Amino acid sequence: MAAFAIELSNERIELVEGVDAYQQEGPLTTFFAVESQRLVIDSWSTRVASFRTADIVTVRRT
Repeated sequence: MAAFAIELSNERIELVEGVDAYQQEGPLTTFFAVESQRLVIDSWSTRVASFRTADIVTVRRT
């Protein structure tokens, strides 16, 4: 599992740990934990965190 550093438009940086991937879902960008034997985000993935896509400046994998 990896971690992502998300820089928001208000200059705050959020660290999301224990996630494997992220995907845009409507107005939100959601970060997911995926089971090790699965290679895609699907109904068995666990949502860990969501942020308004409009507020995201950068996403960096750490």
